[in-house]
Amino acid sequence: MILVTGGAGYIGSHTVKKLIESGQKVLIVDNLSRGFKEAVHPDAEFEKADILDFENLVEIFSKYEIEAVIHFAAFAYVGESVEHPALYYNNNVAGSFSLIKALNECGIRKIVFSSTCSVYGNPIQVPISESEPLKPINPYARTKLMIENILSDFDNAYGMKHVALRYFNAAGCSPDGSIGESHNPETHLIPLVMNSMTNDDNRLKIFGTDYDTDDGTCIRDYIHVNDLAEAHIKALGHLNTGKVSAVINLGTGEGNSVFDIIRVTEEVTGKKSKYDIAPRRVGDPARLVADNKKAKEILGWKPLYSLKDIIETAWNWQLNKKY
Repeated sequence: MILVTGGAGYIGSHTVKKLIESGQKVLIVDNLSRGFKEAVHPDAEFEKADILDFENLVEIFSKYEIEAVIHFAAFAYVGESVEHPALYYNNNVAGSFSLIKALNECGIRKIVFSSTCSVYGNPIQVPISESEPLKPINPYARTKLMIENILSDFDNAYGMKHVALRYFNAAGCSPDGSIGESHNPETHLIPLVMNSMTNDDNRLKIFGTDYDTDDGTCIRDYIHVNDLAEAHIKALGHLNTGKVSAVINLGTGEGNSVFDIIRVTEEVTGKKSKYDIAPRRVGDPARLVADNKKAKEILGWKPLYSLKDIIETAWNWQLNKKY
């Protein structure tokens, strides 16, 4: 059985769906503070629990035969982390430490960790490889790097093997429309573009058009959530064959600007986006694009969904949201 923390969240629910479709038994642990009960897969076991509750975790883990864990449970708003760092260090770092300690206590020593490309901060080289210096510039990113360090120390001391997946911009939704992306507040660009098309009160803000890029807007690497889910399953396979711990980027290796996203979304939907130009946000790099060679070589993984696929699945969800 695979334990998935945060399995009622965006990327977690898509990974659970793929795990179950591949024949795995899954246990979801989620406190539903930011996930959705409607996103819990009907064929998964579910325990409503908080990863900060060490004793409860040990009790839960003792009830199931857990082979490995995929750890998604975390708060993930950069702006919120700047305003409320205590919230992030408590939930993300203390919560993850509680989880990792409980796993070790129960003899569960294989973990795939949901990390982030934010650990690189403002990169020197683009595309960004795993050897890029780690210079996180906000509390959210620092919490993720701290958890990576905890996992490394637990590997050295206790033999807990891990794969930390540093992903770029998660996007898109399940093609069958059963689960999708819902955040409150919404901070991801593609849903915000779509909101500007469907609600007259929602105008998109473009933060800066004077970057050193072809059209002046920021470039990011957008990767479909199902491609991310598949990479987590391959990371489990890597650990199951006794391989060493690894840190791996997940991205398409291609970048798209804000105006690229608007253009393709308008083509897919047949609607026009309403937007305003705003000043740059402090700390926004011009380009964040993954070097994904390591993912291809170590995991045998490659992204399958195009930008058009991402936007088509996101639009289908936008029109038929279930939560």
